[in-house]
Amino acid sequence: MFQFKKKSEKSVEKSLTKEDAIEAMKNVMDPELRLDVWTLGLIYGVEVKEQNAVSIKMTFTTPACPYAPQLVADLKGQLMEAGFQEPEIEYVFDPPWAPSDEVKMLLGLM
Repeated sequence: MFQFKKKSEKSVEKSLTKEDAIEAMKNVMDPELRLDVWTLGLIYGVEVKEQNAVSIKMTFTTPACPYAPQLVADLKGQLMEAGFQEPEIEYVFDPPWAPSDEVKMLLGLM
């Protein structure tokens, strides 16, 4: 007997935006500075591609950042939780990270 397959209950996939990626990245906190990677200015580029793939260019407060593996894992996890597929993270150290005046104020350095 012929049977029809049930239509997938999965809803139509929403196209995500750069703003969606930014909101997800704001959930990733630097464990030492207690500010998110977006506010800290560690994200140098965000590109949303087809099928909700995303490419991120980021830096760290120092090239020898001991929290780099944790930050990258958290960043990928938050992006995937937001619906992004295949997050690609590229590490960039040029220009070197320097806190903005706003971040200096948040950190109590001004």
